[in-house]
Amino acid sequence: MSKIRVALVDDQEIMIRGLRMIIEADGGIEVVGTAFNGREACHLCREVRPDVILMDIKMPIMNGVEATARIISDFPKVKVLILTTFNDDEYIFEALKEGASGYLLKDAPPNVITEAIHAVKRGGAPIQPEVASRLVERFSSLAIKAAASEHRDERVRLLSEREREITCLVGQGLNNREISGLLFLSEGTVRNHLSNILSKLELRDRTQLAIFALRNHLITDFEPD
Repeated sequence: MSKIRVALVDDQEIMIRGLRMIIEADGGIEVVGTAFNGREACHLCREVRPDVILMDIKMPIMNGVEATARIISDFPKVKVLILTTFNDDEYIFEALKEGASGYLLKDAPPNVITEAIHAVKRGGAPIQPEVASRLVERFSSLAIKAAASEHRDERVRLLSEREREITCLVGQGLNNREISGLLFLSEGTVRNHLSNILSKLELRDRTQLAIFALRNHLITDFEPD
């Protein structure tokens, strides 16, 4: 099996070195290039075509949000994992809207970082619970305000009651195991529902689904007992 090709993008060299050491300790991943700002990241994608990019947010010349938008547009097969701190809230949501597949804290344990890379390559959307709960709290209030002045996406009506419940819980940052426990379903059933939901809404992954839930004021529609 070929190794996952990863590019590292951060304006701090010490961060690049630390990430390289963590990643190269995993036999299934290799670092194929590094960049120190978003513009360099775009050029790097063109040169080495990585599978996954670990992308910093705040960088000179071009930040991680702008770079994510450009890379996803030009190289749709490349997955972007955002590297963040708690102070980057306002940027994270924008990066997710631009197509980032997930986000990690910069001080995440090594195994969390490597597991996230593998998950993204498989099509998953890793979101650390510590950050997810904070973002849901922050951006749900924005979604509620937006809902007061905007109509819901018409695709909401395509969802069954069970699918709306699961969408709500994804929007709250819960993973499949937590959802299955709350709804008394098997994890396989939850995965099947999620696949149907993504197909109906024409969304790529659970990160986009979480944003959809927030934008359409769905996270307050269902509160499990």
